[in-house]
Amino acid sequence: MKINIKETQNPTILKFEFPEFITQNESFEFKNIDEAKNSPLAQQLFYLPFVKTVYISGNFIGIERFSIVEWSDVQDAVAEQIENFVNNGGVIVLPNENPTKKQPISVYGETTPNPASLKFVVNKALTKTAAEFKNIDEAKPSPLAQELFKFHYVKEIFIAENYISVTKYDSISWDEITLELRTFIKQFIENGGNIIDESQIENTEKQEKQQIKNFDNLDTTSQQIINILEEYVKPAVAADGGNILFDSYDETEKRVKVVLQGACNGCPSSTFTLKSGIENMLKDMLNDKDIVVEALNG
Repeated sequence: MKINIKETQNPTILKFEFPEFITQNESFEFKNIDEAKNSPLAQQLFYLPFVKTVYISGNFIGIERFSIVEWSDVQDAVAEQIENFVNNGGVIVLPNENPTKKQPISVYGETTPNPASLKFVVNKALTKTAAEFKNIDEAKPSPLAQELFKFHYVKEIFIAENYISVTKYDSISWDEITLELRTFIKQFIENGGNIIDESQIENTEKQEKQQIKNFDNLDTTSQQIINILEEYVKPAVAADGGNILFDSYDETEKRVKVVLQGACNGCPSSTFTLKSGIENMLKDMLNDKDIVVEALNG
């Protein structure tokens, strides 16, 4: 087994990547040898005087060093030690005594109009309440999203009924990471990982907008706009890995404000979609040529 050494955005942390996944739907962080009781490999690494923290997740082991050394002086020796440990039958993480029964699923990737976003479609229902997360702090309701944000190239995540849209940073290509993400999502769900706790997101401002709980109190035009978006627009943007929420309608300015989520947010073609698609549709169906559609940041 060959270990690949990868730098991270934090110069004190280095990733030692395996050619296959070494954990299922779990991640571990150890601050010292006592915390690492269920990881024989982590315990061995803590005998190195410069090891501060050990992270184990997906297909890699991350190590944070103390400043007494530079990675350039020790990284090859650490990689060799990890390789020898594994090749000699060493256990990376002890198995869970109560493993969750696997649920076989399939996951496949679909391109979207947004080159920075990819849609991972799952053959099972994931959530009844769509949710978008911009960072790991926002992702507290979703253990799956939290784990995905630990991949340094993941920028944003959108989880809908049966798919997950992942938006990446521009510094890496999809060819390098698609298989890794697809495999991780598949294994996470198969092993019973908690995808999303809908009770933690149902009262957020975005969800209030999506559910339109005050629909009956809105003006007639706003109700008509919502119905058009729900019936004609949402299915189309969902097919592209995104979502659209009604925000507001200003009767004086004839201005409709919507929120774009998932692959639609930041998509280069979203302006064209808004103006040539949604705006023209509303003008035609509402018989009002003065309507203007404006997108807010999701």
